[in-house]
Amino acid sequence: MNKAEFVKHIAEQHQSTQVEAEKTIDMFTSSVIDAIGKGNEISLIGFGNFSVSKVAARTGRNPRTGQALEIAAYNQPKFKVGQKLKDACNKKD
Repeated sequence: MNKAEFVKHIAEQHQSTQVEAEKTIDMFTSSVIDAIGKGNEISLIGFGNFSVSKVAARTGRNPRTGQALEIAAYNQPKFKVGQKLKDACNKKD
């Protein structure tokens, strides 16, 4: 499902307009990006947790040439799935 299909799905499910649904999605995603970018964690009980984990610098290897190269340290965004979301994916109909 792409964004346009998801907007339509939300609008139908919650009896709202597609404009309102898209605005809601945009507010959510931009807020998560802003909060995670500042190093904050977000915990939505039942849905999941957004967090940041630090990845240390390390030495890598160019697979084509075999030459060693340094990979800089960086922050990796993470998402851990909540139980309600897990259960929804594993429903037995």
